Amino acid sequence: MTKTRMAARALLIALLGVGCVLAVGAAYNALSLRHYRSTAGVPGKLFTVDRYKMHLFCTGHGGPAIILDAGLGDDSLIWAKVQPELSQHTTVCAYDRAGFGWSEPRPGRRDANSIADQLHGLLRTAQIAPPYIMMGHSISGLYLRAYANRYSSDLAGLVFVDGATPLQDDRIPKALVAIQDEQRRDMPWDRFLVAVGWYRAKGACTQILPGFEHYTAWIKADSCVPSQITAVEAELDSERLSGEETLHAGPFANLPILILSRDPAVLPSNWPKDVGKANATIWNRMQEEAKSLSPHSRRIIAKGSDHYIQIDRPDLLNKEVLAFMTDIQKKDFSRLDGTTTFQ
Repeated sequence: MTKTRMAARALLIALLGVGCVLAVGAAYNALSLRHYRSTAGVPGKLFTVDRYKMHLFCTGHGGPAIILDAGLGDDSLIWAKVQPELSQHTTVCAYDRAGFGWSEPRPGRRDANSIADQLHGLLRTAQIAPPYIMMGHSISGLYLRAYANRYSSDLAGLVFVDGATPLQDDRIPKALVAIQDEQRRDMPWDRFLVAVGWYRAKGACTQILPGFEHYTAWIKADSCVPSQITAVEAELDSERLSGEETLHAGPFANLPILILSRDPAVLPSNWPKDVGKANATIWNRMQEEAKSLSPHSRRIIAKGSDHYIQIDRPDLLNKEVLAFMTDIQKKDFSRLDGTTTFQ
C-alpha cells in the first residue's frame, strides 16, 4: 500500500470516527429532549392559530388579564418569578412566539406586525377576554407597540420591561452593533453545537437559575432546542422591519403605560466598559422617551438591575405592576403623571 493510499485511508477512518461521534451526540440531544418533554408535559395549552400550534400558559383568575411576552431567545418560562405572584390577583397568561417554547415554528417573516396579529389570533382562539394589560421584555417592546397600533381597543394598559425602541441600532454605539452582528454570524455554529449535543454534554441544558426551581422539569424540557436558535435568527433578521413598522406607533391618548428600566450603573460584563457606559446613556434616553407614548405614563428605574428586571428585581416588578393594575381598575391615573423614579 502506497503512502498516499495509507493517508487517504487514515483520513477516511478519521472522518468516519468524527461522523459517528456527531451522530451519537445528535441522538443524545434529541433523545434527551424527547425524554424531558414526555416527562414534563406542556405548561398550559396549545391552540391552533392559522394552522400552527401556539402555546399559552394561564394561571389565576380575574381581570384585566396580564399577557406576558418574553425577550429574544426566551419564552414563557422566563416569567417564573413574576407569573405566580401576579396570578394571585388576576389572570396571567405567558405565551410563546412561533418557534420558542412549545409553539411551532412558522415560515415567513417574523416582523412586529405579523407577531402582533398572531398573538391577537391566539388570545381570540383561547377566549381570553379583553381588555388586557400587556407586559413585554426587551425586543417584545416592539411587539407591544405593534399590538397597540393595530388592536388598541383590546388593551387596558402596557408595561415595558426594559423594552426595545424602534430602530435603536441606529442610535446605540457602533461597537455594540458590531458585537451583535458577530453574535448573529455565530448563530448557525451555535445551532450545530446544540444539535450535536455539545452544550448538553457540558451541562448547559440542565442549569436552573435560583428562583426557577418550581419550573425545573419544564426548563429541562425546553433547553438546547436547535430550532429555537432558528427562531432567534428570524426575529433578528426582521428587527429593522419591526422598527420601521412601529417607529410612528402612538401616542395612545387614553392608554396607561408603565415603563420599568434597567439601572444605568449596572453594565454587562461581556461588553467593553467604554461601550457599556456609552450604551447606558443612550439606552436611558430612549427609555425616557418612551413616556411620550401616552399622557398617562410613568417610568421606574430598577436599582441594581441589569436588563432582566424580572429576574434581578421581581419584587419591584410584581409590586409596581399590581399597583398599576389597581389604578387601571379604579380608573385613577394620578400616579401616571409622566415622572421618573429610581427604586
